[in-house]
Amino acid sequence: MSETKSPLPREVADAYVDDLIALDPITGTYLGVKESSSRLPDTSPAGQEALAELQRATLARLAEAERQPGADSDIERRCARLLRERLTAELAVHEADEGLRSVGNMATAAHSVREVFTVTPQETDEDWSAIAERLRAVPDAYAGYRESLALGLDRKLYASPRPTATFVEQLTEWADTGEGRGWFEDFAADGPQALRAELEEAARAATASVAELRDWMRDVYAPAIEGAPDTVGRERYAHWSRYFNGTDLDLDEAYAYGWSEYHRLLAEMKKEAEKILPGAGTPWVALAHLDEHGKHIEGVDEVRDWLQGLMSQAMESLDGTHFELAERVRKVESCIAPPGGAAAPYYTPPSEDFSRPGRTWLPTMGQTRFPAYDLVSTWYHEGVPGHHLQLAQWVHVADSLSRYQATVGIVSANAEGWALYAERLMDELGFLTDAEQRLGYLDAQMMRAARVIVDIGMHLELEIPADSPFRPGERWTPDLAQEFFGAHSSRTADFVESELTRYLTIPGQAIGYKLGERAWLLGRENARSRHGDAFDLKAWHMAALSQGSLGLDDLVDELSAL
Repeated sequence: MSETKSPLPREVADAYVDDLIALDPITGTYLGVKESSSRLPDTSPAGQEALAELQRATLARLAEAERQPGADSDIERRCARLLRERLTAELAVHEADEGLRSVGNMATAAHSVREVFTVTPQETDEDWSAIAERLRAVPDAYAGYRESLALGLDRKLYASPRPTATFVEQLTEWADTGEGRGWFEDFAADGPQALRAELEEAARAATASVAELRDWMRDVYAPAIEGAPDTVGRERYAHWSRYFNGTDLDLDEAYAYGWSEYHRLLAEMKKEAEKILPGAGTPWVALAHLDEHGKHIEGVDEVRDWLQGLMSQAMESLDGTHFELAERVRKVESCIAPPGGAAAPYYTPPSEDFSRPGRTWLPTMGQTRFPAYDLVSTWYHEGVPGHHLQLAQWVHVADSLSRYQATVGIVSANAEGWALYAERLMDELGFLTDAEQRLGYLDAQMMRAARVIVDIGMHLELEIPADSPFRPGERWTPDLAQEFFGAHSSRTADFVESELTRYLTIPGQAIGYKLGERAWLLGRENARSRHGDAFDLKAWHMAALSQGSLGLDDLVDELSAL
């Protein structure tokens, strides 16, 4: 009788993905697993604990796998390094009961339940039949989410009041889009005639569950948490920072780095603003001038098409010169985000078989006129060469990595750091010589530096340094953070409000853009120093994009060795 061979780390990681999809069909849908299309996850406390049990069991299997012959190869070691770091960070968040107070304007179970419908297949009657079944699962999913929050109330684990108020407003919009019906009913209206009655009935029930959740959040939850702090404090922030950045950061050093970037970028912005509006005083006066007199795209369909053209142009210019891309990676779609979400643009990766391409999403927030300066570097970030090239490349090389590394094992700061590096790369390569576009790029960079300052500053209640032009010596509060952010951004007041609510909703995530970019730049510089004149940027880019995700410390190590 032959002895069963023990799995290696990559096999353990991929088995985890299979087990995860069984518990979380939303993840399955994003990966393109057809069988997931009709189901939603258990969002109750029991569902959260089932996921934690899977993570604990997987860590035990990983420890055994690392003792097997062959586990010390680079490809197995890198996968094991990521899997352990991710599951450990996720368990720390769970064991701190953060899932019992997950309320905000994005990234909650309630948001995921709605957003997954936008990527669920909709081509055939069979697809729509699965959608009808998934719609029927919405009430249970929202009931489970409410059960988790209710347990949090019992344990005096409170969400932030400010994001809670915003969430109630969002639920109100989801429940009634202005046509006397809810978002789910609007979505189901595109289904085939043969299934119309079934879809409408299921969508009405889904909308009723949204309204029920809204009423409970407004009438029970919000009053119960009144007076709770909006910020999380150093201990909770450390859990979230580890989760989003993949390393235990020195938060005080990171805060100081945010200020150093602020001063550097402000000097650059002043120089660029002089080219647009001499004597403007501040860069944001020049940007306000561009809001009125700069280049604009008129119309929602028109801006979607313009962004598609921008990504196509970048793809044509970069492929073969600074990247070497497979044909299926070259496809990316520009989309308009569904209403009722946060203000920030975002990206969704392709399905594992590329039948659904990578997509960028622009929330219009009711606007029909869009300044070009605010979009160019943002779409280098969201699309090409940013999120799309990295995340689609991971899917493309999944067979030589692991399914886990290519899909669910993402460290936010790695991905956001690459996307911010991509913006800087386009500036380095000469794509941002136009003064409007370059000031827009610097404004976007400043927004990311300000995120480091205010996200760490307000959650840890740090002191504003003496060399700050803004309220030196005072301690950060959410109100001061919003004032500072608004004074150092070209974004609208609604956008600034949404951003601050986001930072209160998902503490520690917003700092990963700048800190991740720093890691990518350091890794590149170390590799360049190692190779000297033989350094090949295109080869380095492709090797870097083909290694899967890693936490920031691990990322610098691996990038430096390429």
